[in-house]
Amino acid sequence: QLQENQDEIENMMNAIFKGVFVHRYRDAIAEIRAICIEEIGIWMKMYSDAFLNDSYLKYVGWTMHDKQGEVRLKCLTALQGLYYNKELNSKLELFTSRFKDRIVSMTLDKEYDVAVQAIKLLTLVLQSSEEVLTAEDCENVYHLVYSAHRPVAVAAGEFLYKKLFSRRDPEDDGVIKRRGRQSPNANLVKTLVFFFLESELHEHAAYLVDSMWDCATDLLKDWECMNSLLLEEPLNGEEPLTDRQESALIEIMLCTIRQAAECHPPVGRGTGKRVGSK
Repeated sequence: QLQENQDEIENMMNAIFKGVFVHRYRDAIAEIRAICIEEIGIWMKMYSDAFLNDSYLKYVGWTMHDKQGEVRLKCLTALQGLYYNKELNSKLELFTSRFKDRIVSMTLDKEYDVAVQAIKLLTLVLQSSEEVLTAEDCENVYHLVYSAHRPVAVAAGEFLYKKLFSRRDPEDDGVIKRRGRQSPNANLVKTLVFFFLESELHEHAAYLVDSMWDCATDLLKDWECMNSLLLEEPLNGEEPLTDRQESALIEIMLCTIRQAAECHPPVGRGTGKRVGSK
């Protein structure tokens, strides 16, 4: 009897879905399309056994191409709710492979709010499975740390930090109290220098520092470690920094000191609502 009741309820849900949602998710009014996508995200979270599969997820994927920013935004926030729950990751694999390229392209959306949420969604995808995003996908997000729009840059900074800086060597756990050149931050500071030099935007160190300030404050304020890398002899087997790398580290260090002292973003970085022309 319980099974019959459940089947009956699911049949009713299916009829409502086909009779209402399937027509209204393409409604002429953007607000109604947005409500539809927001709700399907809630259904997938609440009743994932019935709704979290590709026959329902495809509607969210298709709607990511909606011409209205508010609707695209609802798609991304609905998906964030799903990717945040690691238990649901296995059910999202096919959707991720099918629509990943679209999510990556949305990091350049003309609406800043949409671009920010696209980057945040990719950060969740990264945490659920590192193999999903290719090196090229990651590169597309990395360069946004130099964006003139601060929320986009900060979201990209968090993505960059999670991908390149948040892994801690298990051996470091026993040497947390080491300081200067021997501290666990030494390799991370070098990684930051290498990233800065590879990006070839050498006049934009202040932008890079500002982008990562919220998520990597401890690293960016480890001036003792930076000083040691500049002044002390390399440890056994350690590659010394080249002149170019030392210059880059000094530039980054100056920017971190200025950021700590002045407590505001660099000149030219704001929080306007829309992206300017490319």
